[in-house]
Amino acid sequence: MSNDIEHYRDPSDKMVALYLANNDGDELTDVLVAALEDAFRILRDEISGETMH
Repeated sequence: MSNDIEHYRDPSDKMVALYLANNDGDELTDVLVAALEDAFRILRDEISGETMH
């Protein structure tokens, strides 16, 4: 995984296929890791917004 931090949108099937066809595993990994980080951020924000009773 590179050290470049960028936020990606959901990777499309065509984009994933292109990365696989070009054997560009590092960039594909970066895209998938960024998507997971965004998902975890959203979940964390949702959990922190809930009130405890």
